[in-house]
Amino acid sequence: MTAKPKKAKPFNLLIVAQHGRLAYEAVILAASLRAADPGFPGRLIVAHPVRGPKWDIDPAPRQAPLLALLEGFGAELRPFESRAFGQSYPHGNKIEALSVLPPGEPFLFLDTDTLITGKLSDIRFDFDRPSASMRREGTWPRIELYGPGYDAIWRALYNRFGLEIEPTIDRSQPEEYWARYLYFNAGWFFGADPAAFGRRFLDWAVALRDDPPAELICQPLDPWLDQAVLPLVIHSFGGGRPGPELAGLDGDVTCHYRTFPMLYARESDAVVQMLESVTAPNRVKKVLKEYEPILRTVYQGRGARARALFDREHLPKREQMIRNRLRKAGLWMR
Repeated sequence: MTAKPKKAKPFNLLIVAQHGRLAYEAVILAASLRAADPGFPGRLIVAHPVRGPKWDIDPAPRQAPLLALLEGFGAELRPFESRAFGQSYPHGNKIEALSVLPPGEPFLFLDTDTLITGKLSDIRFDFDRPSASMRREGTWPRIELYGPGYDAIWRALYNRFGLEIEPTIDRSQPEEYWARYLYFNAGWFFGADPAAFGRRFLDWAVALRDDPPAELICQPLDPWLDQAVLPLVIHSFGGGRPGPELAGLDGDVTCHYRTFPMLYARESDAVVQMLESVTAPNRVKKVLKEYEPILRTVYQGRGARARALFDREHLPKREQMIRNRLRKAGLWMR
């Protein structure tokens, strides 16, 4: 008798929104989650920063119709105080937002510019082996002509936090090539305990920002700080590169599209169909059309024009090349 496959463990899904673009993206993510995975058993938690010493303006989403939409899609809004980052480094929101999650309960973080296109609840996460997105390019570190190389820079980071680098090296990649080293896009990551994960992520990010090792003296950490620290945190909790069981992430279950013109330019027909389906209802359209990139790209046809510029089977190798072509055509919006 064949044993029944174990059900995936429920988890909390965390996203971070604030007034402006991220709030509108959060609505689309929440709508796509309910459309693609209506039986999702976890909680969708939308964390947002609040006014304080780290913000010159109130960063919290505040349009009543938009908040009503989020709640209608089952989202729970949770405020948090920016103690270390805030306006000077908004990428730090994803680090500090982990504080709103229930300690000891497994979590998945997603950037708001993500569309759910399949059953997220069917993915077999091993929360005791954290991982993150491999949909990335070699954006960091940036190697200077007379500066240290990839190996020296990454070894300095692992040494700084008492970690062994050797188990993380991909020896199928050439020496002094960026992909040889553990490097993620922070568009998604997960773990078993957001309290422990978030505390270490925050402590190490602040330490690296305030007192980087000598090997990083010429390295930009804005906006790359979170992605420089994330591999260290994941490795420290026994995690690493994602296995085949996670192929649905950045695959047929989630799409980290980054911008709406990029979505139309390079993503699959299924992704475009999901976007246009969840943004079509009048109650959703009434809110989303207030954000110009959605109005122009989704509702007024610029997306279709952007899509016509590219052959999805033969896309440029680098994301920047796609962006440049969109800009030249007057179709780039953020």
